[in-house]
Amino acid sequence: MPSPKLKKKALSFSHLDAAGRVRMVPITEKPVVRRVAIAEGKLVCASETVRAIRSRALAKGDVLAVARIAAIQAAKRTDELIPLCHGLPLEYVRVDFTLEAKGILIRAEAGVTARTGVEMEALTAVSVAALTLYDMCKAVDKRMRIDRIRLVKKTKTPLPA
Repeated sequence: MPSPKLKKKALSFSHLDAAGRVRMVPITEKPVVRRVAIAEGKLVCASETVRAIRSRALAKGDVLAVARIAAIQAAKRTDELIPLCHGLPLEYVRVDFTLEAKGILIRAEAGVTARTGVEMEALTAVSVAALTLYDMCKAVDKRMRIDRIRLVKKTKTPLPA
């Protein structure tokens, strides 16, 4: 059974006005705070694919470098991809890859000082990194899949007075 807090939130979507019309959530009255979000996901692939990526043996070159750039670029353009997201002046986006036996763990962290969160930017970075890796490796691994994209952590810290 959902918690009372969860149940209440499910009934009052902030992206709907009193008449049920879609709207961008007003953030004018929210305080400016330091916000950080961390997201993760995984590209599940064959161990041979991981070895080829590690040794940079794929014909397309350093696929991790390309995926990192794609992820950062996507995070910066999240508001263009997701209609009701606010544009944010990102202060940084960090993207890391951990090569595992049968896949690549993708972790993105995004930070901003703003009136709204940066979760969508971190999630977008992970998603586009995974899609880029998939695209660059699909010729050698037909069984890859993107899995477990999720928000891991978000924080907000008030600014010093």
